[in-house]
Amino acid sequence: MASEKHKSSHMSGSVEAAKAYFQQYSNSPAESYMSARGLGAAALKFGVGYVGSALTGHERYTGMLAVPYARPAGGEHGVATVRFRCIADECVKDEAGNYLAPTQKERHEGHGKYRSVPGDHPRLYNTAALIRPTPFIALSEGEFDTQASEEAGVPCVGTQGVSAWRPHFDPAFKGFETVYIIADDDKPGLDAADARAAEMPNAKVIVLGGGHDINSFIYTHGNEAYRRKLGL
Repeated sequence: MASEKHKSSHMSGSVEAAKAYFQQYSNSPAESYMSARGLGAAALKFGVGYVGSALTGHERYTGMLAVPYARPAGGEHGVATVRFRCIADECVKDEAGNYLAPTQKERHEGHGKYRSVPGDHPRLYNTAALIRPTPFIALSEGEFDTQASEEAGVPCVGTQGVSAWRPHFDPAFKGFETVYIIADDDKPGLDAADARAAEMPNAKVIVLGGGHDINSFIYTHGNEAYRRKLGL
Protein backbone atom coordinates (compact mmCIF):
# COMPACT_ATOMS: atom_id res chain seq x y z
CA MET A 1 0.00 0.00 0.00
CA ALA A 2 1.33 3.44 -0.90
CA SER A 3 2.15 5.81 1.93
CA GLU A 4 0.17 9.03 2.30
CA LYS A 5 2.90 11.16 0.81
CA HIS A 6 2.70 9.16 -2.42
CA LYS A 7 -1.03 9.59 -2.80
CA SER A 8 -2.48 12.10 -5.23
CA SER A 9 -2.01 15.62 -3.86
CA HIS A 10 -5.11 16.90 -5.64
CA MET A 11 -8.71 15.90 -4.96
CA SER A 12 -10.80 15.79 -8.12
CA GLY A 13 -13.24 18.69 -8.46
CA SER A 14 -11.59 20.83 -5.80
CA VAL A 15 -11.13 23.88 -8.04
CA GLU A 16 -14.74 23.79 -9.19
CA ALA A 17 -16.02 23.35 -5.64
CA ALA A 18 -13.91 26.18 -4.27
CA LYS A 19 -15.18 28.56 -6.97
CA ALA A 20 -18.81 27.51 -6.60
CA TYR A 21 -18.89 27.87 -2.83
CA PHE A 22 -16.97 31.14 -2.79
CA GLN A 23 -19.64 32.58 -5.08
CA GLN A 24 -22.26 31.62 -2.48
CA TYR A 25 -20.39 33.20 0.43
CA SER A 26 -21.67 36.79 0.25
CA ASN A 27 -24.61 37.43 2.61
CA SER A 28 -24.54 33.81 3.76
CA PRO A 29 -24.42 32.32 7.28
CA ALA A 30 -20.73 31.64 6.62
CA GLU A 31 -20.06 35.34 6.10
CA SER A 32 -21.85 36.18 9.36
CA TYR A 33 -19.88 33.51 11.18
CA MET A 34 -16.48 34.65 9.91
CA SER A 35 -17.30 38.27 10.70
CA ALA A 36 -18.24 37.29 14.25
CA ARG A 37 -14.81 35.67 14.64
CA GLY A 38 -13.16 38.89 13.46
CA LEU A 39 -12.03 37.18 10.26
CA GLY A 40 -14.23 38.86 7.66
CA ALA A 41 -11.33 40.26 5.64
CA ALA A 42 -9.30 37.07 6.02
CA ALA A 43 -12.18 34.98 4.72
CA LEU A 44 -12.18 36.85 1.43
CA LYS A 45 -8.40 36.65 1.14
CA PHE A 46 -8.43 32.88 1.71
CA GLY A 47 -11.47 32.19 -0.47
CA VAL A 48 -13.76 30.86 2.25
CA GLY A 49 -17.09 29.69 0.87
CA TYR A 50 -20.55 28.49 1.80
CA VAL A 51 -22.38 25.37 0.67
CA GLY A 52 -25.84 26.74 -0.02
CA SER A 53 -26.43 24.85 -3.24
CA ALA A 54 -24.21 21.76 -3.11
CA LEU A 55 -22.40 20.28 -6.07
CA THR A 56 -23.22 16.67 -6.92
CA GLY A 57 -21.68 14.42 -4.29
CA HIS A 58 -21.44 17.23 -1.73
CA GLU A 59 -25.06 17.17 -0.58
CA ARG A 60 -24.03 16.05 2.92
CA TYR A 61 -22.10 19.34 3.34
CA THR A 62 -25.08 21.61 2.66
CA GLY A 63 -25.19 24.49 5.12
CA MET A 64 -21.51 24.16 6.00
CA LEU A 65 -18.62 26.58 5.62
CA ALA A 66 -16.08 25.62 2.93
CA VAL A 67 -12.32 26.09 3.39
CA PRO A 68 -10.23 25.67 0.21
CA TYR A 69 -6.62 24.53 0.46
CA ALA A 70 -4.96 26.69 -2.19
CA ARG A 71 -1.68 25.75 -3.82
CA PRO A 72 1.06 28.38 -4.03
CA ALA A 73 1.64 27.83 -7.74
CA GLY A 74 -2.03 28.07 -8.69
CA GLY A 75 -2.64 26.86 -12.21
CA GLU A 76 -5.04 24.16 -13.33
CA HIS A 77 -4.92 22.42 -9.96
CA GLY A 78 -4.72 25.57 -7.86
CA VAL A 79 -6.82 24.08 -5.06
CA ALA A 80 -5.66 20.80 -3.54
CA THR A 81 -8.83 20.09 -1.58
CA VAL A 82 -11.78 21.67 0.24
CA ARG A 83 -12.67 21.00 3.85
CA PHE A 84 -16.07 21.68 5.34
CA ARG A 85 -16.97 23.05 8.78
CA CYS A 86 -20.19 22.90 10.73
CA ILE A 87 -21.72 26.32 11.44
CA ALA A 88 -25.21 25.13 12.41
CA ASP A 89 -26.90 27.61 14.75
CA GLU A 90 -27.41 25.03 17.49
CA CYS A 91 -23.67 24.33 17.48
CA VAL A 92 -22.16 27.80 17.15
CA LYS A 93 -24.64 30.13 18.89
CA ASP A 94 -25.84 30.53 22.45
CA GLU A 95 -29.47 30.61 23.57
CA ALA A 96 -29.67 34.34 22.79
CA GLY A 97 -28.51 33.78 19.21
CA ASN A 98 -25.00 35.18 19.72
CA TYR A 99 -21.98 33.44 18.25
CA LEU A 100 -19.88 31.61 20.82
CA ALA A 101 -16.53 31.65 19.03
CA PRO A 102 -13.91 32.87 19.19
CA THR A 103 -14.02 33.54 22.94
CA GLN A 104 -16.31 30.69 24.04
CA LYS A 105 -16.32 26.98 23.25
CA GLU A 106 -18.77 25.83 20.60
CA ARG A 107 -21.10 22.86 21.14
CA HIS A 108 -20.59 20.30 18.38
CA GLU A 109 -22.18 17.38 20.19
CA GLY A 110 -22.17 13.99 18.52
CA HIS A 111 -20.13 15.10 15.51
CA GLY A 112 -16.82 16.67 14.58
CA LYS A 113 -16.52 20.32 13.63
CA TYR A 114 -14.78 19.51 10.34
CA ARG A 115 -15.35 17.06 7.51
CA SER A 116 -12.97 16.13 4.72
CA VAL A 117 -14.00 14.59 1.42
CA PRO A 118 -13.66 10.79 1.24
CA GLY A 119 -10.17 9.66 0.32
CA ASP A 120 -8.46 12.86 1.43
CA HIS A 121 -5.57 12.83 3.90
CA PRO A 122 -4.08 15.29 6.40
CA ARG A 123 -2.53 18.37 4.82
CA LEU A 124 -0.88 21.61 5.84
CA TYR A 125 -3.01 24.71 5.38
CA ASN A 126 -1.67 27.89 3.74
CA THR A 127 1.47 26.33 2.28
CA ALA A 128 2.08 29.59 0.40
CA ALA A 129 3.64 30.87 3.64
CA LEU A 130 6.39 28.27 3.31
CA ILE A 131 7.89 29.87 0.20
CA ARG A 132 7.96 33.49 1.36
CA PRO A 133 11.32 35.17 2.08
CA THR A 134 10.94 35.30 5.86
CA PRO A 135 13.26 34.10 8.65
CA PHE A 136 10.38 32.90 10.83
CA ILE A 137 7.04 31.18 10.53
CA ALA A 138 4.25 30.23 12.91
CA LEU A 139 2.64 26.81 13.10
CA SER A 140 -0.94 26.75 14.32
CA GLU A 141 -3.63 24.20 15.06
CA GLY A 142 -6.43 24.99 12.63
CA GLU A 143 -7.35 27.08 9.62
CA PHE A 144 -8.93 30.01 11.48
CA ASP A 145 -5.88 30.44 13.69
CA THR A 146 -3.73 30.44 10.58
CA GLN A 147 -5.85 33.17 9.02
CA ALA A 148 -5.78 35.26 12.20
CA SER A 149 -1.98 35.02 12.40
CA GLU A 150 -1.60 36.03 8.78
CA GLU A 151 -3.84 39.04 9.31
CA ALA A 152 -1.56 40.04 12.20
CA GLY A 153 1.41 40.01 9.84
CA VAL A 154 2.91 36.74 11.07
CA PRO A 155 3.33 34.11 8.31
CA CYS A 156 1.60 30.94 9.44
CA VAL A 157 0.86 27.37 8.40
CA GLY A 158 -1.88 25.30 10.01
CA THR A 159 -2.45 21.65 10.81
CA GLN A 160 -5.79 19.86 10.86
CA GLY A 161 -5.73 19.15 14.59
CA VAL A 162 -3.37 17.56 17.10
CA SER A 163 -3.44 14.10 15.47
CA ALA A 164 -2.97 15.26 11.88
CA TRP A 165 0.81 15.77 11.83
CA ARG A 166 2.75 13.55 9.43
CA PRO A 167 6.54 12.98 9.37
CA HIS A 168 6.85 14.21 5.79
CA PHE A 169 5.77 17.70 6.96
CA ASP A 170 9.01 18.16 8.93
CA PRO A 171 11.39 19.09 6.06
CA ALA A 172 9.22 22.05 5.05
CA PHE A 173 10.25 23.89 8.24
CA LYS A 174 14.00 23.24 8.27
CA GLY A 175 14.99 26.39 6.39
CA PHE A 176 13.57 28.87 8.90
CA GLU A 177 15.56 30.47 11.68
CA THR A 178 12.57 30.14 14.02
CA VAL A 179 9.36 28.13 13.92
CA TYR A 180 6.86 29.49 16.47
CA ILE A 181 4.67 26.56 17.44
CA ILE A 182 1.52 28.19 18.82
CA ALA A 183 0.04 25.74 21.32
CA ASP A 184 -3.65 25.68 22.10
CA ASP A 185 -3.84 26.31 25.85
CA ASP A 186 -5.02 22.83 26.82
CA LYS A 187 -3.30 19.51 27.49
CA PRO A 188 -3.76 18.01 23.98
CA GLY A 189 -2.52 21.23 22.40
CA LEU A 190 0.50 21.50 24.69
CA ASP A 191 1.41 17.84 24.26
CA ALA A 192 1.21 18.14 20.47
CA ALA A 193 3.32 21.30 20.45
CA ASP A 194 5.98 19.70 22.62
CA ALA A 195 6.08 16.65 20.34
CA ARG A 196 6.61 18.87 17.30
CA ALA A 197 9.29 20.94 19.02
CA ALA A 198 11.19 17.78 19.96
CA GLU A 199 11.68 17.13 16.25
CA MET A 200 12.51 20.73 15.28
CA PRO A 201 15.73 22.26 16.63
CA ASN A 202 14.58 25.69 15.37
CA ALA A 203 11.22 25.57 17.19
CA LYS A 204 9.89 27.68 20.04
CA VAL A 205 6.65 26.68 21.75
CA ILE A 206 4.43 29.70 22.43
CA VAL A 207 1.57 29.47 24.93
CA LEU A 208 -0.72 32.46 24.61
CA GLY A 209 -2.33 31.82 27.99
CA GLY A 210 -5.82 32.40 29.30
CA GLY A 211 -7.16 29.40 27.42
CA HIS A 212 -6.60 31.25 24.14
CA ASP A 213 -5.84 30.05 20.67
CA ILE A 214 -4.55 32.53 18.10
CA ASN A 215 -7.97 33.67 16.89
CA SER A 216 -9.39 34.26 20.36
CA PHE A 217 -6.20 35.94 21.60
CA ILE A 218 -6.08 38.41 18.72
CA TYR A 219 -9.82 39.02 18.91
CA THR A 220 -9.41 39.90 22.60
CA HIS A 221 -6.01 41.60 22.72
CA GLY A 222 -5.19 42.69 19.16
CA ASN A 223 -2.53 42.05 16.54
CA GLU A 224 0.33 43.84 18.30
CA ALA A 225 -0.18 41.91 21.52
CA TYR A 226 0.07 38.68 19.53
CA ARG A 227 3.28 39.80 17.88
CA ARG A 228 4.73 40.76 21.25
CA LYS A 229 3.97 37.27 22.57
CA LEU A 230 6.25 35.97 19.81
CA GLY A 231 8.91 38.56 20.58
CA LEU A 232 8.42 40.34 17.26
